Amino acid sequence: MTGKMAIVGNGDEIMVFKAAGLATFPAEDEKKARETLRKIAKEYQVIFLTEDLAKPLTEFLKRFDEEPYPVVVSIPSGNSEGYGIEVLKMAMERALGVDILFHND
Repeated sequence: MTGKMAIVGNGDEIMVFKAAGLATFPAEDEKKARETLRKIAKEYQVIFLTEDLAKPLTEFLKRFDEEPYPVVVSIPSGNSEGYGIEVLKMAMERALGVDILFHND
């Protein structure tokens, strides 16, 4: 692996990431996203996944937690419900044992 990054999500929403040098993989639904993740998992170290696809794939994505790579990161999409932020918060708390980002008292 050479540190390559990719994004999987709605075709219109992810095109801006192409300009930043990420490989883009359009997926119109969770089935296509799952297939795409299976295909690209060995080639990319970091894979961003729009939250509209990540949320229904929560159980499937747990398999990526067992290996160091790829790191699959949920990012907010057009109709963000806060799922991406919540997943990030839980990962940080699991890794560090404390909430250093959000400081919810």
